[in-house]
Amino acid sequence: MKYVLEGGVQKAGDQIRITAQLVDATTGTDLWSERYDRPMKDIFALQDEIVRRIVTTLNLQLGLWEKYGILARKHTDNLDAYDDLLRGAEYMFSSGTKESNAQARQMFEKAIDLDPKYADAYTALGWTYYVAWLSQWSQGSDALDRAFQLEQQAIALDDSEAQAYAISGLTYLFRKQYGLAVAEGERAVALDPSDPSCNYWLATILVDSGKPAEAIGWAEKAARLDPAKGDYYLFIVGYVYTMIGRYAEAIPVVKKAAAYAPDWPFPHIALAVDYIEVGREDDAKTQIAEILRLSPQFSLDLFKHRNPYKDQSFMERWLADLRKAGLK
Repeated sequence: MKYVLEGGVQKAGDQIRITAQLVDATTGTDLWSERYDRPMKDIFALQDEIVRRIVTTLNLQLGLWEKYGILARKHTDNLDAYDDLLRGAEYMFSSGTKESNAQARQMFEKAIDLDPKYADAYTALGWTYYVAWLSQWSQGSDALDRAFQLEQQAIALDDSEAQAYAISGLTYLFRKQYGLAVAEGERAVALDPSDPSCNYWLATILVDSGKPAEAIGWAEKAARLDPAKGDYYLFIVGYVYTMIGRYAEAIPVVKKAAAYAPDWPFPHIALAVDYIEVGREDDAKTQIAEILRLSPQFSLDLFKHRNPYKDQSFMERWLADLRKAGLK
C-alpha cells in the first residue's frame, strides 16, 4: 500500500466537521490534509460535495508528488484557489516552454483573483515572469520588474515565504545588486533549509556573484535533499566547471541536467560553449538548434546585456564560442 487516506467526522448541533489526510505510506510524508465544516442539512449532498473535492484535489497533488516530487501546501481557505495553484504548478513543471509558462501564469492569476491574500500564488506568479525574462520570451525589463514586485507582495503577505525571498534574490542578481541578492538567498535557506529549490537558487546567486566554491556546496545539498532531481540541481557544478575552463569535466554533468530538463535553455548554452572549447563544433551547433527551438528570438546582444556575472572576465570567451557555434 503506497498511500493511506485517513479521516474523521465530528458533529455539533446541526454542524458537521469532516477531516481528511493523505499520507505516503512508504515515507510517512504528509501529502495533503483538509478540514470541511458544513451545515448538516443535507448529509447526502454534503457527502457528494466532499468526495468530489477530495478526488479533484488529491489527483492534482498526487500527480505533482509522483511526477515531480512537489508538495504544494494549501495555505489558503479557498479550496478553488488551491486547486488553481496545483494546476498552475502542473503546467509549470510539465515543461519549460513559453506556452506552458503562459498557462501556469493564467492559473496563478485565477488563484489570486479567488484569494487576493494568497502568498504562494504571488510567489508562483512571480516565477513565471522571471522565467519569461530569463528565457528571452520577454524582450524588455518589465517582466523582471514584475517578478520582483510579485515576490515583494508575497513577502508582505507572509514573511515566512522562503521561495519568495529566493526568487527576489534572483531578481536582485540580474540587477547586479549582489549583496542584496546573496542576503535574500541566505534568508530563504534560513527560513526553509530543507527546501531543495531554495538551496539551488542560493547556489545560482553565489556562483554569479563571484563565489563559485560556495555555490557547489549548496547545489550538492539540494541534490541530497531531492535525489530524484539531483541531475537538475547539480547543473551548478557543471556550470562552475564551464566558467573556470574545465570544459571536458563540465560536459557529462551539464548533459545530465539538459536531459532532465530538455526545455530549459541554459544547459544548452553552457554545453555549446563546452563543445566549442573541446573542438566538437558539430555538437555545439546541435545545442544552438535546441536554444533556438526554445527561444527562436534568442539574441546574443540581449544575452550579453542581461548577464548577471560579477566577474566579466569569461563573458567575451562565451560570446565568441557561441558565435562560432552559430548563435547571433
